[in-house]
Amino acid sequence: MTFAWTLETGSGTWNPLLWLVAFGVAVGIGLYIRSFGRADNREGDALKPFISGNEEPEDGASHLPASNLYWGFTDALKAYYQKVVPLHSGIPTDYVAWMLGVMAVMFIIVLAT
Repeated sequence: MTFAWTLETGSGTWNPLLWLVAFGVAVGIGLYIRSFGRADNREGDALKPFISGNEEPEDGASHLPASNLYWGFTDALKAYYQKVVPLHSGIPTDYVAWMLGVMAVMFIIVLAT
């Protein structure tokens, strides 16, 4: 079956119209499944955001620092953070240099094997 605008390559075909139809079918199936949900799901407490069991603060005071939300995580990895935080400079070129250095080491490892 040939559709208009089919691009044939050496390893397969590409048809944007077919992809649009597939996307439409997927959206239709998703909406059909969603229609089985409860209509009253967005009433009462279900409407309030979940903030790790904490009550939602008043308007204007809704900033929750990450230190509160991730306390257990950062406390468990305190030894790691004590070594890594001083390396954080905030300068993007430092991060690019680290990335290029790690990529060079990985490249050498791949070529050596």
